[in-house]
Amino acid sequence: MREPVIRRHLGGARVSGLESVLVVGTGLIGTSIALALREQGVAVHLADRDAGSLRLARELGAGVEWAEGVTVDVAIIAVPPQAVAGRLAALQEAGAARFYTDVASVKAFPLREAASLGCDLTTYVAGHPLAGRERSGPAAARADLFLGRPWALCPTEKTSPDALEALYGLVKLCGGEAVRIGAEEHDRAVAVVSHAPHVAAASVAARLAEAPATALGLAGPGVRDVTRIAASDPRLWTGILSGNALPVAEVLEAVAADLAAAAASLRTSAASADADPAGSDAMARVTELLYRGVAGTGRIPGKHGGPARAYTAVQVIVGDRPGELARLFQAAKEAGVNIEDVRLEHAPGLPLGAAELWVRPEAVTALAEALRENGWHLP
Repeated sequence: MREPVIRRHLGGARVSGLESVLVVGTGLIGTSIALALREQGVAVHLADRDAGSLRLARELGAGVEWAEGVTVDVAIIAVPPQAVAGRLAALQEAGAARFYTDVASVKAFPLREAASLGCDLTTYVAGHPLAGRERSGPAAARADLFLGRPWALCPTEKTSPDALEALYGLVKLCGGEAVRIGAEEHDRAVAVVSHAPHVAAASVAARLAEAPATALGLAGPGVRDVTRIAASDPRLWTGILSGNALPVAEVLEAVAADLAAAAASLRTSAASADADPAGSDAMARVTELLYRGVAGTGRIPGKHGGPARAYTAVQVIVGDRPGELARLFQAAKEAGVNIEDVRLEHAPGLPLGAAELWVRPEAVTALAEALRENGWHLP
């Protein structure tokens, strides 16, 4: 049964011209890249100063330990931004690969450092796959982590065409979508869509650390949605934020100004004797911010990178038992309805919860009727 899969994977490696890689750093991203490339028949070598992380990545089937003197097609440097340039210089000195890249979420800083260390920039393409999880380490790695995800490539005027072509091939093998972009532009972009939002989420989550138990008992999906990414490794994020400090600071200052204006408006509203504070001038700044938030949310790309679409949620009560979600999805399949997204909310203290199945508006009636006919309870 596995023979056709093996032939297909090896074919993918041959088509790309990429036969072997070295992954330096076996955390979430490095190990996920290794697993993705292994599935495509690429020979993967692994290196990490953390012996435990390296051993686990090997046990997961991500590759074999790299022996110095072995030269590969591409070396992928999966270490914090501050360590990228030093590791690149050492690898180039050892002749570890024909081409080099990194996966740090900051690009201008490693490029400047690499230039100052005298690295060969003709063989180096700075890169950043925009994918991740709240969990870290090789145990959280997934071969499908990059499927359909943008993968920024930031070549300079010194980058050779062969190096860039090799990186396009690597991204394709991992299932990502290569996006060519300048390093400075990349850093300003991720400050808006990734780095500053992480700090904002942490700021909200920090309020929960001192919140009374009563408040936490009332927590619903809203606060979980806002704070989800705040659970990521603070040490990792300290390095990311310090490497992109000025762009992130500018975004946070704009967010802080909005929040300060909203707080001032709310205080004015609270002190007002107006019988209808929600319609008073004091709330105008808050209302305007909420509308801008709706507009910004609407600009986030939808499925497969296409335009955002409006979906409707069908809420279903599900028991906390094995196989419940499988039965639910099967019912949707039999109804001919595609589930665009799904969210789960557990009922505190009860062995059940609510599943929100997000579907196209025109499919709501058909799905609801099919679920009821199959014995599902819809609130």
